[in-house]
Amino acid sequence: MASNNQGSQGKSNRGFASMDPERQRQIASEGGKAAHEKGTAHEFTSEEAREAGRKGGMARSANRKKASQ
Repeated sequence: MASNNQGSQGKSNRGFASMDPERQRQIASEGGKAAHEKGTAHEFTSEEAREAGRKGGMARSANRKKASQ
């Protein structure tokens, strides 16, 4: 039975998570730029951003109240 494990550490050099953080940022940046060039990227309006911030603040305060009980 073949195994793809490299040693007994259980780590692999494959995938996005195992990459250097700077390389991850570079790839993500390229993807974002491509989406904007293609016209498929979502751009938040001021109103959408405000609503998202409000929801996040409400969730945060609700979690804080639960944690203090």
